[in-house]
Amino acid sequence: MHLEYTHDSDYFFFSQLLMRHIESYVRKHPDADNAIFDLRDIYEVFREDFAATTTNLESILNIADSYKVETLNGDQALIKSYKIDVKNNSLLIDFNTDALNSLRSGQPLIEPDPSVHE
Repeated sequence: MHLEYTHDSDYFFFSQLLMRHIESYVRKHPDADNAIFDLRDIYEVFREDFAATTTNLESILNIADSYKVETLNGDQALIKSYKIDVKNNSLLIDFNTDALNSLRSGQPLIEPDPSVHE
């Protein structure tokens, strides 16, 4: 059975919101190598869309971890890994060090191409 996503644009929209939130977090916390976000905060970032914060969060993160930053070693993904901790109602994100340093030095996020994303 092949299941088509009917809300691809919503996933890309929410991943964009999440990445802008992460970008802001990185600028406010220049010493952080990872981030822990309360899912209630993510709920607010997603403009109180409950489905985006629960059922669709994994799909949104799948797109978000495709965002890259230009580094001296080529374009690298900003998010190295993530974990949704349901028990503690949090999202744990580990960053790629090279990409994180490039983002801090002013390099922009490189968005994934939605026309080739699976």
